[in-house]
Amino acid sequence: MDLTLSDEQRLLRESADRFVAETFSPEHRKKAANDPLGYSPAIWKQFAELGWLALPISEAHGGLGGGAIEIGLLMEAFGRGLVSEPFLSTVVIGAALVAERGSEAQKQAILPDVAEGKLTLAFAHSERAARFDLAHVDTTAGKTADGWRLNGSKIAVLDGAAADQIIVSARIANANSASGKLGLFLVPAGTPGLTLRDYARLGGGRGCNLDLKDVQLPADALLGDGSDTLPAIETVVDRAMAALGAEAVGIMQTLLDTTLEYTKIRKQFGRPLSANQVIRHRLADVAMQVDEARSMALRAALMANAEPVARSRAASGAKAKIGNCARFVAEQAVQLHGAMGVTEELDIGAYFKRLLAFDTLFGNSAHHYRRHAALSGRAHA
Repeated sequence: MDLTLSDEQRLLRESADRFVAETFSPEHRKKAANDPLGYSPAIWKQFAELGWLALPISEAHGGLGGGAIEIGLLMEAFGRGLVSEPFLSTVVIGAALVAERGSEAQKQAILPDVAEGKLTLAFAHSERAARFDLAHVDTTAGKTADGWRLNGSKIAVLDGAAADQIIVSARIANANSASGKLGLFLVPAGTPGLTLRDYARLGGGRGCNLDLKDVQLPADALLGDGSDTLPAIETVVDRAMAALGAEAVGIMQTLLDTTLEYTKIRKQFGRPLSANQVIRHRLADVAMQVDEARSMALRAALMANAEPVARSRAASGAKAKIGNCARFVAEQAVQLHGAMGVTEELDIGAYFKRLLAFDTLFGNSAHHYRRHAALSGRAHA
């Protein structure tokens, strides 16, 4: 298999690395953390001008027709800069759900606006009782005379308070009121009956929990034709996990580079820390973990369009393995910086927190080891 990047992919990586290095300074991150949106609308506009928001959207809907590898290159650069813009929630997840399930009219109405940076999306799916099970949805959608009525609660909605539209998953009630297929509904921000509780996420960005109480929606709020959307949700979440894996690799690489530099200049007993053989062995272990994580993220991206079981196994395998690698790399980076590693003076703590947050998104390592084993036909305690 030829894993050499094409000229276009190399150009994308170089331009993303350069933009992130020049833009996302520690001062910028502190400023963004205090912004009610959790990110800079001006930089989001620059993302659109660079073509990044159009990257995975099809050319028929105003995009560039890129794939999981291109998304991975961008996300790795975003990891290096701890980017908090809602790229994952709007482009990787939201636009992909519309592309997978939406009618042609819905795609034409939404996707070009996403590509141009005019519309942000969020995906409200997780529920408190679900425990990472994508099929567990208690939120209900009942048919009314002129549309739909939604009731339920969602947790951990990435960038939900800043989104123009929230894509909400709900069980569509059958004629006898029994819950049936899973549907996706477009809920505009500010819809009566929709209540948001916004909070700052660990490591940057914002999330929210939301309640839906008798939320009335028009008939065309339902994405697509009403057929079950669970397969589409699984597809999009698997691809999102591949993208998150690439972001985690960018964070880990930055921690490794920073720690290598620090051990060269920090002296103990008149010698640099890096002259100590034990320290060199630990750094070698960290470098190996980063390389293993990079391989797993690449494999998940390469399998993004494979048949469902193979795709899900690759995504869960990557999420589980990268989660373990991330914890090891983060802990070693903090330890090798000594007490400095947890002060506000250095960025190490911010990268450490983002890696901890990575492990909780869409299921932790233990959950994905079990899912990988189940998909492989093996039991896993």
